Amino acid sequence: MNTIDCRDMPCPRPVLETRKQLIANPNNSLIVLVSNDIAQENVTRLASKQGFAVEATVASDKISLTLHPHTEQTEAQPKQDPASSVTGETIVYISSNCMGSGSDELGEVLMRNFIFTLAQTESQPSTILFVNSGVKLTCEQSTVLEPLQLLADNGVKICSCGLCIEFFNLQDQLKVGQVSNMLETVEAMQQAGRIIQP
Repeated sequence: MNTIDCRDMPCPRPVLETRKQLIANPNNSLIVLVSNDIAQENVTRLASKQGFAVEATVASDKISLTLHPHTEQTEAQPKQDPASSVTGETIVYISSNCMGSGSDELGEVLMRNFIFTLAQTESQPSTILFVNSGVKLTCEQSTVLEPLQLLADNGVKICSCGLCIEFFNLQDQLKVGQVSNMLETVEAMQQAGRIIQP
């Protein structure tokens, strides 16, 4: 039985690492080590969705989660891609370099986690539109250039608003994707089957 140690990993890494292992070995049991209740809840919820039973053992320095597959349940209830019922392309619309409001520092961490997680998912969007301060994420000094490049390498179209790049004086600093314009943004959103805005 494989064991993965996620105790020093920030959210959402424990869930992403667990998911990789469950997808790669859907019929094998797995032990996941986490360090707090939030990680335990997130991994447990993921495992249950994937058709695994979870046994938790709590010690002073770790929580050990043993995941066992339910083969009958998995066969009786095949997993469906939630995007399969959507017609048209999926567009992600990012209008800020932060996610949510209240704390810009936290918002930057959340946006970084969102893009990192998006790059790890199977159902990826066709296009990501960056406007306003969101264009900073595609330019020099961005902390998400690596996952954005991975998305681009997987065929996701990365588009940054040209007017926004000029406004923030980021000309010649674009590192991933292409410069776009409002007409292309409007047309992409009009033709989209689903628009996701973090």
